[in-house]
Amino acid sequence: MKIETQIKLDRFKPRPYQMRFLDAFENKGFKKLLLIWPRRAGKDICCFNLLLRAALRKVGAYYYLLPTFSQARRVIFDSITNDGNRFLDLIPPELIANINSQEMKIRLTNGSILQLLGSDTYDTSLVGTNPRGIIFSEYALQDSRAFQFARPILASNDGFCVLISTPRGKNSLWELYNIAKANPEHWFVEKLTLHDTNHIPMQEIERERAEGILSEDLIQQEYYTSFELGVEGAYYAKYIDKLHLKGQIGLVPWEAAFPVHTAWDLGVRDSTTIIFFQVIGQIVRCIDVYENSKVGLEHYITVIKQKPYTWGKHIAPHDIKVQELGSGLTRIEKARQLGINFTIAPSISIEDGIECVRSTLGKVWIDTANCKPLIKALENYRQEYDSKLRVYKPRPLHNEHSHFADSMRYLCISLPKTVDGLTADELDRRHRAAMYGEQSNMPSVFRDDLPSY
Repeated sequence: MKIETQIKLDRFKPRPYQMRFLDAFENKGFKKLLLIWPRRAGKDICCFNLLLRAALRKVGAYYYLLPTFSQARRVIFDSITNDGNRFLDLIPPELIANINSQEMKIRLTNGSILQLLGSDTYDTSLVGTNPRGIIFSEYALQDSRAFQFARPILASNDGFCVLISTPRGKNSLWELYNIAKANPEHWFVEKLTLHDTNHIPMQEIERERAEGILSEDLIQQEYYTSFELGVEGAYYAKYIDKLHLKGQIGLVPWEAAFPVHTAWDLGVRDSTTIIFFQVIGQIVRCIDVYENSKVGLEHYITVIKQKPYTWGKHIAPHDIKVQELGSGLTRIEKARQLGINFTIAPSISIEDGIECVRSTLGKVWIDTANCKPLIKALENYRQEYDSKLRVYKPRPLHNEHSHFADSMRYLCISLPKTVDGLTADELDRRHRAAMYGEQSNMPSVFRDDLPSY
């Protein structure tokens, strides 16, 4: 006699505020659902479990889409939850027939397929498929054409879609949110804030605010799901999101055959910040940063001299012409005595400089390990907000993020000063020399055995 074993899907425990959404899908028959929930509210764990249950009920293909394939691997396939388990551990092993790790495809024993994809390749990854259900995660950052492409496919087979995200300004998510709210008979829509979920203690939010981990704008965006604040007041957040999606924030190693330039924001009573970068062809590579405060130029120049780089230009703002405290010399004179000849950045307005950064970021690569403070600063650099009038002021907020943002501004407006007139062939030869050790034909100024000063 064959004894059947009942397998329970009890590894996921819904939080109370998630129940209304699950009820809308499981019991009320909604096929289109839009969730705008706060950061760390368990959106992906909840929706991955929902997709699994749907795949076990009805055999078919079920997709989980993030903005890019690599993000899908990082956020879902390789991710570990707060309790130390993987997302894939939500699936009892006896329900898994096989897993194709390269394609991030999971075949269940009943014949259903769960697969993780990136919406950036929707025109190839979704062509010819017939999914019964799709989760669109971080929809505010996705190519909205993926959803438009999938809608007729899902409609033809009575499939479902769930779109989850936090806001990123008034973009395609904002437009869809308003469309969905106007059609409650077809859409289940839920926009929750931290006040609704209470999933994070308020004292933790206050700590993040006090320590500068998140700016007020990002707190409003990430925890209070505000379309009005957040990205709308941030100068570079949208651009940094794009760099993340394109893989331009990651491993950016030092190329020894090319000079390293620096861009400084010089503080007297507050921080001095330095960005170390290389310009190779049209690409700007930020490879390292340094920040300190309440120390003189001697300290920073000692730091510079300890680096193994061959130096190019050292970019400084106009305030380098002010006198160093106690020395009677201007800082540019003091630096020259210490062995650094600064190049002064062009004198343009802050607004024009910010626009220059925006137009330059598309060709910038940033090392995620060495440049964390720079990335954080660019994500959080924003306009000052008048909470009484509920409007942004026409100037940047001066806070701990301003210094690296200023260094990046000096870097971008001074890029023409870093050009040394090399031809494309010379650039290529130097790159090959760095990669393969072809040192003999290199100009002596680029040889590693020469001192930096």
